Amino acid sequence: MKVGCIGLGDIAQKAYLPVLTTLPGVELHLQTRTPATLTRTAEAHRIPAAQCHTDLDSLLGQDLDAAFVHAPTGVHAEIATRLLEAGVPTYVDKPIAYELADSERVVNLAEERGVSLAVGFNRRFAPAYAQCLEHPRELILLQKNRVGLPEDPRTFVLDDFIHVVDTLRLLLPGPVEHTDVRARIRDGLLHHVVLQLSGDGFTAIGMMNRLNGSTEEILEVSGQDTKRAVHDLATVIDHKGQPSVRRRGDWVPVARQRGIEQCVLAFLDAVRAGKPLSARDALRTHELCERVVRAALEQAA
Repeated sequence: MKVGCIGLGDIAQKAYLPVLTTLPGVELHLQTRTPATLTRTAEAHRIPAAQCHTDLDSLLGQDLDAAFVHAPTGVHAEIATRLLEAGVPTYVDKPIAYELADSERVVNLAEERGVSLAVGFNRRFAPAYAQCLEHPRELILLQKNRVGLPEDPRTFVLDDFIHVVDTLRLLLPGPVEHTDVRARIRDGLLHHVVLQLSGDGFTAIGMMNRLNGSTEEILEVSGQDTKRAVHDLATVIDHKGQPSVRRRGDWVPVARQRGIEQCVLAFLDAVRAGKPLSARDALRTHELCERVVRAALEQAA
């Protein structure tokens, strides 16, 4: 199975290459426009020079069975379009694009061509979060915070807060009837944002503070007099009378803890089986993110 990896930056190096380079039956082809990075990465993972490419045309000439796009967000849509037009099943990091219209165009193209398109929402596969689907979810609280990183609102939401938005959507126990957004923008930079979604019998709140004092991610789901808290995707605390704590095993890889390994395998297994994958649901997360961006900008105005 010939698989392309486009973009060899931080996310590819830390999360995806450690998985892709260990899969049996996968002939991995690397592509980046930076020769030094290409050489260094190929040597680190013992990938032959014939499987290294500095331009997309060369990579597309390899008759790929699938491709992973880990290039900067600004070129996701362009690269995904080239791959889909060539009939290559494509996995693209979130977001598909910064602008909703571009994301819509890519998703529509995939469906028109009948080519699989998947978006890298790894938290849907993270065991600690996926297991929360079995827990009562009358109240859902998710916060993902950082230190000293106020940012342009669109970049803030589409590059990072989108994980919070998509995870809330995963955990919602019913249709959303009310949506509310609160944000703080100063000097054009978004400091924090809070999204509240509610429906019949539930409320879900997602927040991100970029002036938090520490980097953390905390999920709490509660209902029927029980609560489950997940800290940094690794520690699970169940509350029912007395709290019980489960921690990530000492030998569990980070890629598995964060759902990267599982979503890579799910994508490649679907490609091998000829099972079509649609990014239509992922597009709904992008639509909600666009609503958050616009609400934040309106409040700043």
